[in-house]
Amino acid sequence: MRTLLTTLLAFSLTGCTMMQDNLESNAQTVHSTKITRSIQSPLNTNQFFQAEAPDQKKMFGAHNGPKKNINHYVRGMMQDLASNLKYVNQNTPLAVASFVFLDDKYDEGTLLGNQISESFMHELYQYGIPVIDFKTTGYMRVTPKGDFVFSRDYLELDEDQNFQYVMAGTLVNHKGGVLVNVRVVGLQSKAVVGSAQGLIPQAVLDALGSSERTDGIMLKSSAR
Repeated sequence: MRTLLTTLLAFSLTGCTMMQDNLESNAQTVHSTKITRSIQSPLNTNQFFQAEAPDQKKMFGAHNGPKKNINHYVRGMMQDLASNLKYVNQNTPLAVASFVFLDDKYDEGTLLGNQISESFMHELYQYGIPVIDFKTTGYMRVTPKGDFVFSRDYLELDEDQNFQYVMAGTLVNHKGGVLVNVRVVGLQSKAVVGSAQGLIPQAVLDALGSSERTDGIMLKSSAR
């Protein structure tokens, strides 16, 4: 009987010792976890923010950027012109003439020259300069082919026009495109009060097509 009690007591002491060891082991584990979590370094902000702007060429490709047209180059020339323009302001109306080729007749326009003048009309208006569209007849002409308010017939236009300055320019064929010379001139004084130059690349000019009809079919050809 005494031997049995001794054996049971030994087992009880062994069990208590094992439980105590487990508790101490768990406590050390928790303590170790707390230490590990307390010394953990903060998150790297580079995981959330890019250090530099992404390469647009890699994102969109080298040739998929915004395509430039004539208006882009006219806008650049307008900025150059505005930096040296004198006497022209919001109280001095201005008209824009067709741009003509320097080595051609000055009374023959082209699609390119007319488009450049149209683009400059827009840019001048954006700068707050009043632009007179002298090709406006002052009435609407209704025809079976359409309704029109513009005309190139001087008999349909007002003889007296309210503008003191005119923008005009010349074009020169260049190896890489067309060189544009633009200037603003006072009608009475003939004095140049502003000027600018620019080059429109040939690739941009090739995108401008003129409309011609052959046997009733509309054809497109590149502008001069």
